[in-house]
Amino acid sequence: MDKNIESILVVGLGKVGLLVATLLHEQGYRVTGLDRQPPKGNAFATRKGEISEGKLLQDLLASHDAVVICLPYHLNLPVARVAHRLGRHFFDLTEDVATTRIIQDLAGTAKGVMAPQCGLAPGFISILGADLASRFEQLRSIELRVGALPQHPRGLLGYAFNWSPEGVVNEYLNPCDVIADGRLTQVPPMEGLETIIIDGVQLEAFTTSGGLGSMCDSFEGQVERLDYKTIRYLGHCKLMRFFFNELLMKNDRERAGEILVHAKPPVNDDVVYVHAAVEGQQNGRLFREEFVRAYYPQQIAGQTWPAIAWTTAASVCAVVELVARGELPSQGLLKQEEIPLKAFFATRTGALYQE
Repeated sequence: MDKNIESILVVGLGKVGLLVATLLHEQGYRVTGLDRQPPKGNAFATRKGEISEGKLLQDLLASHDAVVICLPYHLNLPVARVAHRLGRHFFDLTEDVATTRIIQDLAGTAKGVMAPQCGLAPGFISILGADLASRFEQLRSIELRVGALPQHPRGLLGYAFNWSPEGVVNEYLNPCDVIADGRLTQVPPMEGLETIIIDGVQLEAFTTSGGLGSMCDSFEGQVERLDYKTIRYLGHCKLMRFFFNELLMKNDRERAGEILVHAKPPVNDDVVYVHAAVEGQQNGRLFREEFVRAYYPQQIAGQTWPAIAWTTAASVCAVVELVARGELPSQGLLKQEEIPLKAFFATRTGALYQE
């Protein structure tokens, strides 16, 4: 068994959490899943309960080496604080900037690793962007774009809420960290509308919050421009601006999420688009390198999983494996852009990104 981690508590057993627990179990870890309504028929152990039950969470974390939290961002901090107090390794999937900053502060005195933002964006896209940037002597721009979409869109929005509605609403409304003219700054969400074509499909992209993780802190002073944008089908941004701004739904985020999920529920046939591009000086000349992929549902552990579920689960499981094998630090803050792409692809689940 891997040296640093042998047992893992997975908190939240929705589609992503269930796959995370399944993948980690298949890799030989002793896994326990915690959920208020655990699904039945799992190969790993489960416990029924909520993180608000302090003693239950405390006891479970005390008997495991690490925790992976797969819940909406506003539930992360109670788990992070218990993991920090007990000296356990902590991994999460959040895109929420404020939550991550608190976890970064905790990491300064952590006895285990604190690894926030281990999903797709932030997460894999940060690892990818840093790898592309490392191939240049001088950087001009880093452009990172990701979108999780239905393969067969209906209606004007062309969307399905396969991800946490709280997280999506946050991304659409919170200020966006970017680097512009070499300096860290913030820009409004749902701006900078641009067109992207992937595999012949015409798409749009616009600014949203959280997708860069800690990359702005890491690359400030090294690149003229760094930004993250969400990919959607054409016309989506205009309608979301109308919904949030003209209908004033930005003033009631919880209700906004409920309305949107009711109108556009999750689908199984989805696609995840990843588009990363870096420009700069390479061998004395201006050059642009790109990584562009469309990821579709995959058969894993005898079941077909939506693209957003397996890309997210595969990413966090790859980071857990690298920490467990001692290829990444086992104490303090772990930034996603510090993870080597080659090592990520060499893990059992990171390899899924290359298939």
